[in-house]
Amino acid sequence: MVTTTIETSYWETFTLKGEDIEFLYNHLLELETPLTSQELVNALVEERIGRQKKIIEKQRTSGGDLYQPIKSYSLNQKLIFPALQWSHGEVIGIRPGENPDLADFQVIQVEFGNGIKREFAASVEDHILNQPPKITDESDQFDREAVLEQYSDDLTDILEEDLATNPDFVRIAGRWFPRAILVDTNVGHLNLAEAVLDEAGGGPLTTNTLLEQIELAPGVNPKLVEFSFDLALQEDTRFDEVGPAGDVLWFLRRLEPAEVLEPPVHLRYTPIEYDRSLISGDMLDLEQMLSDELSPVTASYRHMDDGEIKLIYPHCRSGTLPLSARVRHLFPTAYEAPRIRFMLVDGDSGEEFPGWVVREKRYVHGLAEWYQKHGVMPGSIIRLKKGSKPGQVIISTDSRRPSREWIRTVLVGSDSGIVFAMLKQVVSGTVDERMAIAIPDEEALDEVWLKNQKHQVPFENLVLNTVRELAKLNPQSHVHATELYAAVNVIRRSPPGPILALLASKSWFSHVGDLHFRLSEPESGN
Repeated sequence: MVTTTIETSYWETFTLKGEDIEFLYNHLLELETPLTSQELVNALVEERIGRQKKIIEKQRTSGGDLYQPIKSYSLNQKLIFPALQWSHGEVIGIRPGENPDLADFQVIQVEFGNGIKREFAASVEDHILNQPPKITDESDQFDREAVLEQYSDDLTDILEEDLATNPDFVRIAGRWFPRAILVDTNVGHLNLAEAVLDEAGGGPLTTNTLLEQIELAPGVNPKLVEFSFDLALQEDTRFDEVGPAGDVLWFLRRLEPAEVLEPPVHLRYTPIEYDRSLISGDMLDLEQMLSDELSPVTASYRHMDDGEIKLIYPHCRSGTLPLSARVRHLFPTAYEAPRIRFMLVDGDSGEEFPGWVVREKRYVHGLAEWYQKHGVMPGSIIRLKKGSKPGQVIISTDSRRPSREWIRTVLVGSDSGIVFAMLKQVVSGTVDERMAIAIPDEEALDEVWLKNQKHQVPFENLVLNTVRELAKLNPQSHVHATELYAAVNVIRRSPPGPILALLASKSWFSHVGDLHFRLSEPESGN
């Protein structure tokens, strides 16, 4: 038995070659079916393994004859020895063999490339080496499943990067196909699609639903027609592909909510520079717990079937949810679509209502009416879990009989100044006490946000002023980092990081334990 091998670095240094592109192109033509990147990688790995086997066998069997004891040999004959790792040698001597147990045979002397000389039997009728050598695939480098298990992600990235710049291939919703054989689609077909979607309130509709009302290439492979029409829709700015991974759904862009096409004003974040090395371990733990969608991802929650969010004012006012590390795996995603339309389910009533995942900006839109119905406020605890149907998300909050409680309350002065006070407010659900904030006049606060968009107060001054306001509400004049994070976001969108870095770096703030801070007023001018 002889084992063929591929060097361990073969898959680690993998690059797409011209013959690979040709194989993928022909493979798609033969199937007449668009394939995902993973499906193409599966086929390519199998093709590469077969191709490499042929190369290795050709290399081993060229330049000489295979040695078998049954054969006779002549001087200067080139031989290959499978049992010696396919070593090559040359016959330099022949003599009669001497063994009373064997019939007449010969002994050949062979010199190998490294100067070693060895003798072998020839003209022997019965010998185990007379059987043709069998090539076995014992190496993991020849095991398709083993290769895919270890290198699938890397190979997929390489394939996608290469095909994305190749004009001969097109991709729709994660599936690839050769551009040359796509069915032609004209502007008339696209105008009909717009009319159908318009009648459906913008969508979403599947490609097949659109094609049912549009005669496009009858008699042609339906999958090819569907893919061709998908490409035409994708390349027309009137249409938006909004389906989750594995589904293609179309929507009229002009009928999508404005807050889906552009982030609401309260979610717009101007990056604030800060030094993360200043943030202590306890602060990093708090940052992870707060799970702001703008914070760096430091943990995975993919194994969890549910999650919770403690809502901050920007999302409460915008009718959105943060697509943070703690919950984003619960929402549908897509191969390419920047916006995904899906269904939310009220955990109490079972009522379904549409939502939108805005992937790039990391938020979920469509909660405004639900928030109002359930009395949601900044600091409310929102619970999420996957629904029974693919792409469905169940949302709930702990409802209770409304009661009047002492809550931090934001008051807006005639000069647009912000004041925090402890006032009794109606609370109708479970809230995080440190993050709960009542906003009696949201329209007045909106004016503050619009004003800040044009003339922002320096971030340090904003944090300092907010600490002053919050400190007045506590007998010990202490402010917890969580309270500060929630309060700052009433005035300006900020993740926890910049706030925590200021608390850790400025002498104005004294840590008095358990992430509570006391303010020591800075000198004038700071």
